[in-house]
Amino acid sequence: MTETPKDLPPAAQRALAEAEERRRKAKPLGLPAELGGRDGPEPVRYGDWEKKGIAIDF
Repeated sequence: MTETPKDLPPAAQRALAEAEERRRKAKPLGLPAELGGRDGPEPVRYGDWEKKGIAIDF
């Protein structure tokens, strides 16, 4: 991003401030631990559907 927050229009500055406030107030998801799941990053997010050299697609 080449623009600094001071270079942005007032509406954009307000939107960024509101987004930051929501991030601060957000509570972490209380997800239960997955039994027998994979280690590492979430495969849905990173598109990494591979296990033991075999690609899996749902």
